[in-house]
Amino acid sequence: MTATPSPTPLKFLVPGWFAIAMGLCGLSLAWSRAVPSLGELAGAIALAVGALALAVFVVLGGLSLLRLQRHPEAVVEDLRHPIRHAFVAAIPASVVLLATVATTLTGPSRLALAVWMLGAVAQFAVTVWVMARWLKGNREGGFVWAGITPVLFIPIVGNVLTPLAGVALGQPEWSAAQFGVGVVLWPVTLMLLAVRLGQIGLWPDRMLAATFITVAPPSVIGLGVLQLGAPPLLGWALWGLGLFFLCWSATLFKRVVAQPFSIAFWGLSFPLAAFTALTLRLSENAAPAFAHLGVVVLALTSIVIAALVLGTVQGLRRGSLLVAEPTPAAMVPTSA
Repeated sequence: MTATPSPTPLKFLVPGWFAIAMGLCGLSLAWSRAVPSLGELAGAIALAVGALALAVFVVLGGLSLLRLQRHPEAVVEDLRHPIRHAFVAAIPASVVLLATVATTLTGPSRLALAVWMLGAVAQFAVTVWVMARWLKGNREGGFVWAGITPVLFIPIVGNVLTPLAGVALGQPEWSAAQFGVGVVLWPVTLMLLAVRLGQIGLWPDRMLAATFITVAPPSVIGLGVLQLGAPPLLGWALWGLGLFFLCWSATLFKRVVAQPFSIAFWGLSFPLAAFTALTLRLSENAAPAFAHLGVVVLALTSIVIAALVLGTVQGLRRGSLLVAEPTPAAMVPTSA
């Protein structure tokens, strides 16, 4: 069934669109990790993808400000939504990632430090705001089991991103402090996700792609602990967890691709890129077989993200992406 284009598409530019910037930043960082194996061509690709990520973020940021001006009620609805509110964390996470890309590709700078600090503080604040909703209990804007989905991992991932650039930018203490927040909240959210599956079952089919977000926390935590000086074997342990969640999520792949393309498909991008980056990072001092594995995973991830870009362009041309999304009754909290 073909979606009818909305007469006000800007109204439906939800924060989840910033997952595009996250995915492109992740791909840029993955390609930068491939320079020892593939040479300067990988570095050039990393730079090009990083520039594209910056352009996408600037466009989305400008359009989001315009949306706030023209459709403030839609923004308020996103902030109150039991699922979409967590996507707000994709904005500061993108800022931290852009600072990480800049630091990785061009070296530490005052501008990168300023951007990183802005993103890190904003990410911390958004995480507090997301978690504060749980304290409201079963009231409007509070905790409902239907709102427990892998999307909640986005605020967590944003916190564990900080060491990737923070150490090089001379901020190891705050990097470790914020990293600890994400490390603690990851198993808590994972446990809630398991309980949700037992209580009400799997999330809606249109959100199945979000299952792949479970790959991101162990992958980014693995990169973070290595950046903070942990032994490589701990990185391998987290890589194994990332591999498990990747295989677990892949059991739904046929059902995912059977859905009409939506912005939710970008949930595959950053987790795959993060897992690829960790694979390449660990393969630098591992057996040659793992070096080849890293390149293969990088190629597959690049193909997936290229397909997501193509699908997004086609969806925008058809007018099938920026449309209203109904909220199931099960997601509406009961008033106290």
